[in-house]
Amino acid sequence: MLKTDPVPVAFGRRDRLDLARGVCQTWPMKLIALLLAALLGSAPALSAKDYLLHTFKKTQLAYQFWGEGATLGDLNRDGKPDLVSGPYWYEGPDFTKRHEFYPAKATFKLKQEDGSEKTLPGFEGALGVNNAYSDNFFAFVQDFNHDGWKDILILGFPGEKTVWYENPKGQAGFWTRHEALDVTDNESPTFTDLTGDGKPELVCSSKGVYGYAAPDWKHPNEPWKFHPISPDNKYHRFTHGLGAGDVNGDGRLDLLEKSGWWEQPKSLAGDPIWPYHKFEFTPHGGAQMYAYDVNGDGLNDVITSFAAHGFGLVWYEQVRASGEITFRQHAILSPEQKRVPNEYGVSFSEVHALALVDMDGDGVQDIVTGKRFWSHGQAGDPDHNNAAVLYWFKLVRGPNHRADFIPSLIDDNSGVGTQVVATGCSNRKFPDLVVGNKRGTFYFQHEVRKVRQAEWQRAQPKLIAQ
Repeated sequence: MLKTDPVPVAFGRRDRLDLARGVCQTWPMKLIALLLAALLGSAPALSAKDYLLHTFKKTQLAYQFWGEGATLGDLNRDGKPDLVSGPYWYEGPDFTKRHEFYPAKATFKLKQEDGSEKTLPGFEGALGVNNAYSDNFFAFVQDFNHDGWKDILILGFPGEKTVWYENPKGQAGFWTRHEALDVTDNESPTFTDLTGDGKPELVCSSKGVYGYAAPDWKHPNEPWKFHPISPDNKYHRFTHGLGAGDVNGDGRLDLLEKSGWWEQPKSLAGDPIWPYHKFEFTPHGGAQMYAYDVNGDGLNDVITSFAAHGFGLVWYEQVRASGEITFRQHAILSPEQKRVPNEYGVSFSEVHALALVDMDGDGVQDIVTGKRFWSHGQAGDPDHNNAAVLYWFKLVRGPNHRADFIPSLIDDNSGVGTQVVATGCSNRKFPDLVVGNKRGTFYFQHEVRKVRQAEWQRAQPKLIAQ
């Protein structure tokens, strides 16, 4: 199954309501017109090579629901990224050859029109009618035992175990399973170098406490040690919203959560409690959270979805007041918990996975996100049966530290899971995307072509009247 959609790029912004402070951030239409005129007015000096259209060729690798995450990594050492989703890995670059690295035992029964039942492989997702969940929510690739072969890390259902599977170095059969952490809580844990030691850690909560888990790299087969950074605040296994980023600019990554951020101290010896800075980024809890300088003013801002099972995509501009750090909200997608299209007419719910990545090679980070299809089933969250869209939002910086995110539709029949991964695969400059969710497993190959100015202009998103 292949599908190609034009991915437009534009420049503009209209009024934004700052719900946190009750003020309206305005970028008037007159200014937008001037910016567009300046952008397009320089066109005669440009050559056709400057007009690039981004499209994505969709390949559906599986129709069954095996997991809510997927990732890419070179597992067979042929120099080409392979794709991991559920209990399978697919050989790159065409992903047509599939291998089962742990037993694909899940099945469900579907009632037929004649009253009989048919047993189908996978967990019950889009091929069924009932709400169900998988045992596979996130996938990461890392060489844990330093044998030169990349292994696979799988985070299961929230509150359950995290395990890694040892690469058999090209041999057939299931991969050896190793338990990493017995309880991994939160619905957006991540695997990143939080501590700055050059090695990744599992950032999550566990048994009511925020922290990180890391292997003993000299003895990687042993269970990982969990390092608490917060008191036991009874964080629930289904708590939403989590990330890592340098908020205060001291060169150390902090932990971001829905109600504030935990500042990494200079020394981690003895597992100290990190200083806590309360700020209500969202009362609901979103998905992955990022610290990034959105508007180019030298201060890292915070990007998050507003409600993983509702509406909203926002960024919080960092503001320094009397030496203290606070934030001002800017809406990319309205945080009102109902369908409110933004200035480009875009609105969707269940924003349960985000990636921050430079999609078009312009040197600034863009947002990839979409709708987590049937996150609570076909009768669960708001707009649960609407199109399972996948978007990228191009960051455009304007004068006076203005910033806008321009929406570009990638696909309307896939969405995201609890994870969406964008990374170099077919082209190192322009990231491809992989998604695993209740609709199946998808690979989106990023394609870029040069076009004439007129075709480029027709592809740009249009502001709607408000």
